[in-house]
Amino acid sequence: MYFHLRSSLLAFFILGLVFNNYGQQHSHQSTRPVTFPDIPGYLSLTTDLHQHTVFSDGSVWPDIRVMEALREGLDVISLTEHLEYQPHAEDIPHPDRNRSYELALAEAEEHDLIIVHGSEITRGAPVGHNNAVFIKDANTLLDADPKVPFKEAKDQGAFVFWNHPAWYAQQPKGNPVLSVFQKDRIQSGELHGIEVINTTDYSEEALQIALDQNLTIMGTSDIHGLIEWDYIDFGKHRPLTVVFAKTRSVDAVRQALMERRTVAIYNRLWVGRAQWLIPLMKASVKIAEASYIPETQILKVVLENQTSSDLLFENAMEYTFYSSSPVFEIPAGETVTLQVKTLEIKNSLDLTLKALGAYTAPKEHPVISWNVVVEDPK
Repeated sequence: MYFHLRSSLLAFFILGLVFNNYGQQHSHQSTRPVTFPDIPGYLSLTTDLHQHTVFSDGSVWPDIRVMEALREGLDVISLTEHLEYQPHAEDIPHPDRNRSYELALAEAEEHDLIIVHGSEITRGAPVGHNNAVFIKDANTLLDADPKVPFKEAKDQGAFVFWNHPAWYAQQPKGNPVLSVFQKDRIQSGELHGIEVINTTDYSEEALQIALDQNLTIMGTSDIHGLIEWDYIDFGKHRPLTVVFAKTRSVDAVRQALMERRTVAIYNRLWVGRAQWLIPLMKASVKIAEASYIPETQILKVVLENQTSSDLLFENAMEYTFYSSSPVFEIPAGETVTLQVKTLEIKNSLDLTLKALGAYTAPKEHPVISWNVVVEDPK
């Protein structure tokens, strides 16, 4: 009797832990939310527009992708199942290629998460893999002629981008090669963007193609397993695209992508055009304090990182630092104190730094300035 009572109590205790853990999980709370500040005139929306579930070659149900995004605090996601590649078809037959989107949409209905309808056009080189997002019906993109899905996507008002262009399975040298087929799609308005960051890979060559061909710069996770296992367990957040939208809506996100208002980010790595990357970086660092050390000409400046990314900088001013390296990091959500030798007492200072973790072109770091107003400069 005593043994059975103990066993029952233990079972209730374990069930309590399980249900409590489920409740915490289903609350969609995260200890590492992805955060970036808005920039003047725009909302900074975090997006991941390349993900997979069991409805193509992923390992999870669509609702898990929604829960992961909510736990990380993302604003927009798309489940881009392979149209032509269906390895789970015997176990999960689904003639309707819109099913994954519909399940995700239902799961996100009561949450502040935008679900974008998308699919992946999966072909060998020279067509490659391409995501069509903001589509209306994925079924009509299925066709043996590789030109048809692109034309159909355009007719549906889709935004189309080239996936993992440096993928060695299609580019054995690891460098993307822009084919005649792809050039024709760009000319016809059927290809609009390119991934410069996919999973953990950053392609400088893809960035150069984006700049040369006026394509939107993208970063995506291309997740197949669990975000927790692939990224969060390693203290990282997934690759994503920060989209600068005028409002929080599907139409505004699509317009921003079409107008190339993006920065691709993978933790401390930021990639984007200067006109968007610099304002985001500038908004990401707050001048929390600026005052002189008493009876010195050494200005103490406290910088606060307002993002979920660690930020790496190098001093680009004529003034040097006291008691610190010219290269320094501001960890995500934390502060760092600089001691600037201004040589004389100043009312204000332009703090000019080179963002070493950011790229506006291959091997090109942006230089950013913050106007520092000194507190009681005496």
